[in-house]
Amino acid sequence: MSASEKITLVVIDDHPLFRQGVVDVFAREKDIEILGEAADGKAGLAMINELQPEVAVVDVNLPEMNGQHLTRQLASSKSQTRVLLLTAYNDSSQAIHSISAGARAYCSKDVAPEKLVDAIRAVSSGKYFVEEQEMDKPDMEKWVAQKTESIPKAYSDPGDPYEALSNREMEVLECVTRGMSNKEIAHELGISHQTVKNHVTAVLRKLNVEDRTQAAVYALRQGWVRLYDQESDDS
Repeated sequence: MSASEKITLVVIDDHPLFRQGVVDVFAREKDIEILGEAADGKAGLAMINELQPEVAVVDVNLPEMNGQHLTRQLASSKSQTRVLLLTAYNDSSQAIHSISAGARAYCSKDVAPEKLVDAIRAVSSGKYFVEEQEMDKPDMEKWVAQKTESIPKAYSDPGDPYEALSNREMEVLECVTRGMSNKEIAHELGISHQTVKNHVTAVLRKLNVEDRTQAAVYALRQGWVRLYDQESDDS
């Protein structure tokens, strides 16, 4: 098999041992070529933009920029790189948010190595891979509809609670999780107070939660934001 026929990929995870384990799994496969590794979201995004791999294996819970935000950035820029998100916080709502953000696959970190390889090959061939199942687009849309219906809603809302957060909404959510007021968020992001209020309202609707505290808890539980990131910035 020639190098041009191989599936090119990068691995983005901030835990060196886990990242090395993932790399080792792919290194054994003759049809996969690893182009690079990164330990945080911003470095990972820069690496993807530079190397243009076919697939990016990305941890959801990353410093600097979480995996959901990175995926959304790639989707917004029309990148050809397809994202497989890995998470320790495996649930249906997280999977739905991941697919809505533009990911092609969503796997728990305890996935068997052979299943992870199957997921890479499925994504490379244009398919989706969720709950250890390969799906085409109609099957994925059907799966999302079924899962959305089965998940209890916190309150009645005419909007889509699994609509992907925009890049700016994700930034606002990160600030909310750090306990910042709307005024502080406006100063931090260089936007108006009213714009912050609008974004917060949109975040609450999309996450299907009732207040800022619930939004913060949700973001922390899903691994989208880590409190110690901010602590390390200030040290």
